[in-house]
Amino acid sequence: MILPSKHLPQDRALLTVGAHILTFLGRPKTVSALWEELNKLDDRPAATTPRRITYDWFLLALDLLYSLGTIELNNGLVARRTA
Repeated sequence: MILPSKHLPQDRALLTVGAHILTFLGRPKTVSALWEELNKLDDRPAATTPRRITYDWFLLALDLLYSLGTIELNNGLVARRTA
């Protein structure tokens, strides 16, 4: 679930999804704004964009990032954690 396996492709692993989420956190955002931006259709090639994920998988990736100390929640905004 966290790492890819025989039954879980690399683009669905929570670490991959979490890394993709971090690319959208240049500035703090609400969870809903982050979810909308992640699922927005854009012109990037399919090879660089993980498959669309469900909201519960998105939340699991956020939980993983939070437990690793990569992100934090301040005043309702998700932000990258700075040292």
